[in-house]
Amino acid sequence: MILDTNAVSDLLEGNERLADLLAPDVRHHLPIMVLGEYRFGLLGSRRGVRLEPLIDQLESESRVLSPDVETARVYAQVRHQLKKRGTPIPENDIWIASLSIQHKLPIASRDDHFDRVEGVDRRQW
Repeated sequence: MILDTNAVSDLLEGNERLADLLAPDVRHHLPIMVLGEYRFGLLGSRRGVRLEPLIDQLESESRVLSPDVETARVYAQVRHQLKKRGTPIPENDIWIASLSIQHKLPIASRDDHFDRVEGVDRRQW
């Protein structure tokens, strides 16, 4: 399963409902943009010192997903569909949704705007 930034936050804070949702997966998938968003958040957080070792561990135990040429093709289609319908979502989330479609993986996220993207299976806790 792909972890969105809010899933990473909840996971590292010990959210049991999310842990139950993720339990069947041996290995999580982390989009590179999620790592960037989360690490950016840590820079301005009082909890950064405590959470940085946890994100380091999660990163080392997960498969990090980076966009490639195929992702760019999916991204173009997703963004085009959202624009045609007049239902934009944040830019990084278009990339995350594109990785989800490309790799045929659900996304663990509380952001319901992923539901606007055809082909994305969002899992909420």
